[in-house]
Amino acid sequence: MTRTVRLIDVTLRDAHQCLWATRMTTAMMKDIAPRLDRAGFEAIDLVGGAVFDVMVRYLREDPWERMRILNRWVTETPLIIHTRGQSLFTFEFFADDVVTLAAERFAANGMRYHTPYDALNDMRNLEIPIREAKRHGLYVAGGLAYTLSPVHTDDYYVAKAKQLIAHGVDAIFVKDASGLLRPERVATLFPALKEVMGEMPLQIHTHCNSGLAPYVVLQAVEHGADVVHTATSTLANGVSHTPTERFVENCRRRGHSVELDLEPVRETAERLAYIAEREGRPTGSPREYDEFHYHHQCAGGMVSNLEYQLETIGLAHRLDEILEEAGRVRMDLGYPIVISPFAQYIVTMAILNVMGRDQGKARYETVPDEVRLYVRGGYGEIAGTIDPDLYDRITRGAAPITERPGALVPPALDRLRKSRGPFASDDDLLLAAFYDDKQYRALKDAGPIDTAYPLMETPLLTLVKELSQRRNIRSFHLSKT
Repeated sequence: MTRTVRLIDVTLRDAHQCLWATRMTTAMMKDIAPRLDRAGFEAIDLVGGAVFDVMVRYLREDPWERMRILNRWVTETPLIIHTRGQSLFTFEFFADDVVTLAAERFAANGMRYHTPYDALNDMRNLEIPIREAKRHGLYVAGGLAYTLSPVHTDDYYVAKAKQLIAHGVDAIFVKDASGLLRPERVATLFPALKEVMGEMPLQIHTHCNSGLAPYVVLQAVEHGADVVHTATSTLANGVSHTPTERFVENCRRRGHSVELDLEPVRETAERLAYIAEREGRPTGSPREYDEFHYHHQCAGGMVSNLEYQLETIGLAHRLDEILEEAGRVRMDLGYPIVISPFAQYIVTMAILNVMGRDQGKARYETVPDEVRLYVRGGYGEIAGTIDPDLYDRITRGAAPITERPGALVPPALDRLRKSRGPFASDDDLLLAAFYDDKQYRALKDAGPIDTAYPLMETPLLTLVKELSQRRNIRSFHLSKT
């Protein structure tokens, strides 16, 4: 059956987060954002997740200012703000008043499209982000974080989708951060979701970690996906997303309609190749299929970062042993989804177990506070079950937490105004809520964003081909720091 498929571009957020350690500056976007705007995407993903954090901590660019600047460059296509629900852009939960004000400022700074998700699929953590975004007129696509486990069945995801629908979302996207979707799972999961969603749009957001994503997204279209998230080819593949150009060509060859102009996308690819060469950044290339990936489920950037960290302490040869243990830890802890922050918690716990074994210690003899909080339910509902004896060992007998996590965080804004104010704007107030005074002051001292960047003077199709032949993809991972 011929269908009309729409696309969301992730080049300006998730693609460079995957391949460039989130280091694309606002200036780099100046020559490419207007081209993406002309192409005809449903929306363009801009700020959220690690991007907000890296802008503040490393680029010293005000994320609110980037939103305003891009709104001058992108005038036809809605810009997306992507958040971790009640956690917004970090690993910690924020008070309800902070989340409420953030939604107001998203709208005030020109965002028109919100894609919140919760890393545990606890939809209580999306209640306020969805409600407040809708109140300020944003289109909201709620996320279903995908993973593979005995408890994350099609019925599980259908139940979660019903909760999102009850919260009032406009669309739902399947967020497959580690590229775990296989064609055979798409064939059962997507029809099941569409059955309860009806005419509500279903989106697919998946990464190329396993090498399957370019085919998976085509199969998703066959089984009900209405919107596909893609990246410009220069920053696609690897641990990034399906290339926009190839997907459109493949989708049209299957007889589907994709109303997208590829010429400005190809121009964007040329300019990104120029920036990559100038900045010494990698471009994407396809990955080989690895069955082990489905055991540990860690994103490729996280694996390469872990390997580097182990190498610095002479333990690189134990990478596979630690990843094997990570898969066991995940099973022990009720199958948390291997996505930030739980990916970091799982790997940290695996390292402690492996290193502890060398010292004659039992597994889980040393446990980080974050893992204790997770096991108690402090981040939200746990999909699987945890052995009662292991629960007692990890939590030291502490009672489970059953309340909505955000409700346990005391209001913060009045306290911040009194302790660190006055602030020039509510944008600055929120920055103070997210960051300590050292980071906040360093950002403010950096001044306005510099949008000047040397323009590409000649076509670079030849360079694109040369880069794809001679460059091996290098993956980066952004840790909490």
